[in-house]
Amino acid sequence: MPVPEIIAYTDGACSGNPGPGGWGVLLVAREGDRVLKERELKGGEPETTNNRMELMAAIKALEALDRPSEITIVTDSVYVRSGITDWLAKWKRNGWRTAGRKPVKNEDLWRRLDEAAARHTVHWKWVKGHAGHPENERADALARAGMAPFKKRRDGNGQG
Repeated sequence: MPVPEIIAYTDGACSGNPGPGGWGVLLVAREGDRVLKERELKGGEPETTNNRMELMAAIKALEALDRPSEITIVTDSVYVRSGITDWLAKWKRNGWRTAGRKPVKNEDLWRRLDEAAARHTVHWKWVKGHAGHPENERADALARAGMAPFKKRRDGNGQG
């Protein structure tokens, strides 16, 4: 029996940068063209940045898997894709310092992503955001939904 392909479409959103933010994940298990299962995840924070929410989406996708898996993470974040594929190994070698010897921004989340990814075989794929990619658009909608309760609180438009 073939093992299903697992794909996570991830996105982050922020209203103001920093400001209230959200992350969203569309997890899809498929066999060929047939979708076997979909799962939506979302959440947010009252004061964060877009980059932190992009990282959180990838982290939550990997942490949602209950056993080591092969997974493709699809992100529209150049920051996440470049960070995980190009910069992370250098940062670790440099004691979590950039090439300019400055502390790595969002080190806490990069460490968490590194740890979550270590349990799996992860393939990273970048797609252009807001370009009509259906699953990326769904992940974006989930991120905005994850942000909504925090945005209402900050704007004074909701219960708090």
